[in-house]
Amino acid sequence: MGKIERALISVSDKSGVVEFARGLSALGIGIVSTGGTAALLRQEKIAVKDVSEVTGFPEMMDGRVKTLHPKIHGGILALRENSDHVSQMKAHGIAPIDLVVVNLYPFEATVERGAPFAEIVEQIDIGGPSMVRAAAKNFAHVAVVVDPSDYDAVLSELRAKGELSEGTRFELARKAFRHTSRYDGAISNYLDSLDGERRPTRFGQTLTLQFKKIQDLRYGENPHQSAAFYSSGEIRGPSIARAKQIQGKELSFNNILDADAALRGVLEFSQTATVVIKHTNPCGVAVSQKSLADSFRKARASDPVSIFGGVIAFNRPVDEETAQELKEIFLEIVIAPAFRPEAKAVLSSAKRLLNIRLLEVDMGQKDDGGFDLRRVRGGVLVQDWDRGSVDVRSCKVVTERAPTDEEYEALDFAWRVCRHVKSNAIVFALRDRVLGVGAGQMSRVDSAKIAVMRAQTHGLDLRGSVVASDAFYPFRDGVDEAAKAGAKAVIQPGGSIKDAEVIAAANEHGMAMIFTGMRHFRH
Repeated sequence: MGKIERALISVSDKSGVVEFARGLSALGIGIVSTGGTAALLRQEKIAVKDVSEVTGFPEMMDGRVKTLHPKIHGGILALRENSDHVSQMKAHGIAPIDLVVVNLYPFEATVERGAPFAEIVEQIDIGGPSMVRAAAKNFAHVAVVVDPSDYDAVLSELRAKGELSEGTRFELARKAFRHTSRYDGAISNYLDSLDGERRPTRFGQTLTLQFKKIQDLRYGENPHQSAAFYSSGEIRGPSIARAKQIQGKELSFNNILDADAALRGVLEFSQTATVVIKHTNPCGVAVSQKSLADSFRKARASDPVSIFGGVIAFNRPVDEETAQELKEIFLEIVIAPAFRPEAKAVLSSAKRLLNIRLLEVDMGQKDDGGFDLRRVRGGVLVQDWDRGSVDVRSCKVVTERAPTDEEYEALDFAWRVCRHVKSNAIVFALRDRVLGVGAGQMSRVDSAKIAVMRAQTHGLDLRGSVVASDAFYPFRDGVDEAAKAGAKAVIQPGGSIKDAEVIAAANEHGMAMIFTGMRHFRH
């Protein structure tokens, strides 16, 4: 059933198609093709028959109509073991097509480059998806190839066996339907992102996304939960989904959550930085003008207890000095743009170290694309990613005293960290390191008290520090706690009905306070 005698090739992405067609031709497989593909193959001296010769009709309407014909779709859809189908094929002069090699017009790429609406519409492929779906439906008799990366495997099997197995045809069919599903979803999402006047709207009536499985996971958040990791593909910037693991055990569900939090945190900084994550919250963050190892030592000092079993992200390649520091601590994951050969040697120098998962992530790409999705029972919440930023020196000074230059630097640092802490979030910091973090509490003053307690527990002096709050202070008590601990400046969104009371408290304590006008809730 898997013998291939006749192939139809019509591709938009022509990478590798000449070599593939030449390989098919060498096996005695006849080739039918269309338009530009046929011209390319003929130019390369590969025997090819135009679709118009098969159908008896010329390609027409600027190529909009060429393969939509019974002599094409009958050749693809006919059941070879069905005598009625076979007799009808003979009666109408329809020859079987055993292999369909098609990929579709570049619709998504055309949208991404900002082409005019009319040009985008012309990139909605009709004949291609029809042939792909027909061939995939009839996989019992027909093989369909939509991905150039499959050319070599298909040729190898044909050369070795003279045919394609049912298992191969089934897998190619599954891939084909995933391909057309994604394609139709992209068209639907684009058209649904326009209003009746074809003006852009952020959120359409439907949202179609396709996720590709990266790996099955041993379990989910807890051992009784099954889990898998999928990639959406719509984020083109740094991503754990595209990380290269060079050492360590397989990533777990919780590892991936923490690794994502660490990566997001370290991307906040252009200076050499270290971010330490525990249960998706930063417990240690620092920057350095000296070295990566120096930033790590400062971040570790933020919370030398919670770093145990933590996840660490660096925004610079890990060198030997830093690796020597890392090897003294039990860690789950280390993320960096790269690991120097000497660092790899250090981090694999003992059996206990081999379980540390080392992930290389390209951090040089622009971070863009996609939505932030939150699943709820029976639905999904969709929002833009939180990419909001502020220039702290342009923020409104609401107290009698403005921050000093050093305080402005510290406020900027604290605000960058605060947006990555679960609400209610309070962060005490200097201009180059975190001192205390209060995360995920039901009241903001409790978060402040916890941040102070954690700093004092680790012997850190909060005198002269600054404090950041991810949302407004509803009462003055949070500011009073910060002042009592020694903080000298505050950054917060403002906007509370108690703002005057909160500002008055800051003035009483001689603190500087600035309003960002932007909050960073993280639930």
